[in-house]
Amino acid sequence: MRKISVVLLLLVSVLMLVSCKKKDGSDGTGVKLKLVLWDINQATYVPVLLEEYKKLRPDVEIEIINIPASDYIEKVNVMLSGGDDSDIITVKDIPEYASMVTKKQLDSLDGYIKKDKYDLSAYSGVPDELRVDNVLFALPFRSDFWILYYNKEAFDKAGVDYPSNDMTWSEYEAIARKVTSGAGADKVYGSHHHTWRSTVQLGTFQDGKNTAISKDYSFMAPVYNMVTGMQKDGIIMDYASLKAGNIHYSGLFYNKQIAMLPMGTWFIGTLMSKVKEGVTDVKWGIARFPHPDGVKAGTTAGTLASLAINAKSKNKKEAWEFIKFFCGPDGAKVLAGAGSLPAIRNEDVINVLSSRDGFPKECAGALETSTVRLELPMHPKVSQIEQILNEEHELIMTDSVTVDKGLSSMTKRVNEVLSK
Repeated sequence: MRKISVVLLLLVSVLMLVSCKKKDGSDGTGVKLKLVLWDINQATYVPVLLEEYKKLRPDVEIEIINIPASDYIEKVNVMLSGGDDSDIITVKDIPEYASMVTKKQLDSLDGYIKKDKYDLSAYSGVPDELRVDNVLFALPFRSDFWILYYNKEAFDKAGVDYPSNDMTWSEYEAIARKVTSGAGADKVYGSHHHTWRSTVQLGTFQDGKNTAISKDYSFMAPVYNMVTGMQKDGIIMDYASLKAGNIHYSGLFYNKQIAMLPMGTWFIGTLMSKVKEGVTDVKWGIARFPHPDGVKAGTTAGTLASLAINAKSKNKKEAWEFIKFFCGPDGAKVLAGAGSLPAIRNEDVINVLSSRDGFPKECAGALETSTVRLELPMHPKVSQIEQILNEEHELIMTDSVTVDKGLSSMTKRVNEVLSK
């Protein structure tokens, strides 16, 4: 009888567990997922996406591990190298991604995709850019590209027409010189190039003849000469001051200290939010990214933000379910509604974004692209190469070396890396 009672007790326990099973396949105890990302205060779409996911999966708790953008790559590297078991890692850029894949810190997504028959066609080939040896380790949720922001008041005051969607780099420089005004605390700079190397170097890749991984970087000279010339003439703020003061481009734009700003589409959502919150009352517009002579308008450069599963995660199945929502069609609509451009981008998604309150509707054409080139291509040595590009960029922009000497050194150093 005692044996029968034990068996019955076990059976009842199993039945109780089964009865607690929810329709979504989770058990009644719930799951906590750790999501690692950067600058959640700037990423206004994250709270909205998490709120929507909570409606779908109330049993899943999302714990945010927020890291400042400036420290993100270094700190994530330390975390993962130390065996951290966070579940979902936000991948910020290609060098970081390549490094994590090489160190076997990410779980392959191919098995999950095959099992769920998950359709990748909606991403317009973007996941192919993330495959390493034909294996996919991350799924993009945001696919930003570079555009030009402008302060309407600065242009109105100068009596200059707003930037068009078909503007060459030489036209951009001429306009920047026209709208520069004032002096001292009242000065309005014609444009602004943030301290990232990409704010200069991206303009050299648009013709499709060269990439960030090259055996000869002399092709960058025209754009570097333009930007350093603008810096010397006070048309843009000097690099050394920006670096020393840790000055962020957003504050300069909010405070109306710059008339133009080449920057990524990720700034749209943040800018709309800050205007709505009363942080700034800047009257703004956007245009397509300037392009070289002979290159089609709408040709720009882009970057991917993706989600990956930590190889050390103890909740890989649940992590994949979260990634499917965050990076999938439902997440894309939420992302667009929050003012950001998702990796899944179609006419409906663009309409959701451009119809948002606060978006300059007359500027919707700025979001139409003809060609989007990756800022950095996948390469086994991309991290080493990017470090060289960053170092030589700083030397050029601080006037420590001439443009030609800096590009010559860049060429020599990259070739040494490629030859090993």
